[in-house]
Amino acid sequence: MTTSGTSAADQRSISVNGRDYHWPDRPLVVVCVDGCEPDYINQTIEAGRAPFFASLAQRGTCLTADCVVPSFTNPNNLSIVTGAPPSVHGICGNYFWDSEAQAEVMMNDAKYLRAGTILAALADAGAKVAVVTAKDKLRSLLGHKLAGICFSSEKADQVTMKSNGIDDVLALTGMPVPSVYSAALSEFVFAAGLALLQRDRPDVMYLSTTDYVQHKSAPGTGPANDFTAMIDRYLGQMDALGATIVLTADHGMNAKTDALGRPDIVFLQERLDAWFGKTATRVILPITDPYVVHHGALGSYATVYAGDAKLADDAARRIADLPGIESVYSREQACAKFELPPDRVGDLVVVSGRLTVIGTSADRHDLSQLDVPLRSHGGTSEQRVPLIANRRSGDLPVRRWRNFDAFDLALNHLV
Repeated sequence: MTTSGTSAADQRSISVNGRDYHWPDRPLVVVCVDGCEPDYINQTIEAGRAPFFASLAQRGTCLTADCVVPSFTNPNNLSIVTGAPPSVHGICGNYFWDSEAQAEVMMNDAKYLRAGTILAALADAGAKVAVVTAKDKLRSLLGHKLAGICFSSEKADQVTMKSNGIDDVLALTGMPVPSVYSAALSEFVFAAGLALLQRDRPDVMYLSTTDYVQHKSAPGTGPANDFTAMIDRYLGQMDALGATIVLTADHGMNAKTDALGRPDIVFLQERLDAWFGKTATRVILPITDPYVVHHGALGSYATVYAGDAKLADDAARRIADLPGIESVYSREQACAKFELPPDRVGDLVVVSGRLTVIGTSADRHDLSQLDVPLRSHGGTSEQRVPLIANRRSGDLPVRRWRNFDAFDLALNHLV
């Protein structure tokens, strides 16, 4: 922590990953709405069901920002709470090839995190900090070295004071533990956040939802408007309690179907096996996580390990010619363009177009539980996200705004 001028709270600042942040002058709530492209909010406002969001056009700050690519949950949530891209914090997917372990693993363990968080730094400097996330997969990453409250909706019945900094979550919210495949999992996040704001008045809260609704429902549909209206109600109550609110998203969402509503999939491992043999390459799908019912582990971003430069070049040319593929990058190109850690990226990075997803082979993706046309994310077509606040901003710098500028906007630019 650094101080400047006086010891008053509003004069203090912290420095995290090369960026300085002023001390919050009132309770701050930063919200990451999983899978929320701007049109989810716009359509709910148009339907007359989002009075809080509608009011921000006159009294708040409304920006559109770019998320991190790959546009998946883990890299973007960690970018938001570190204020930095994956090249700094190291989390470049939900899932990756661990070259040291020689295994495909989930990137949920905090041992993979290479940078401190703004949340932990604020807590270390004396702020009261609370984190509520929908899925438990993010909890250990978001709560890394955090002296404060950190728990998930998914396992709200298992919290302890020792492990989570709180032990009465179900009583606090008055809600049962929701199904992981439900809109209620995210509503629990907001119910807990509102209750914590009313009871404990934390200096800073970070609330992170799940994209179950967005995977199943397009903007403007009934379930999507219901979900966004629910968020609007809770944020309106937090606004009335005097909190600064900044909302962004980890990624957008698009339909990934052909003209008949069938999943439009490039099974990349099958193609590579046919071209080069079954042991020549390895395709990793960083969207993979424990919750695949609503997307079948199919997204618009993949990384390919070839092990041989000549083979990688040949594979890149062939992949680029496949229908539905938008871009193929070498490791060096991808890491430069998307700010990724080179040691956690394959020889190639493949990005598919807006309507297409990438799989490995048909037998490795269970689509039997998809009860609506496939919607997913991962590529550059899901990069545009909202970055909005309930307070006006001063003279904002002209720059490319990113979702991981959320704390910078909240603490350094709002008046």
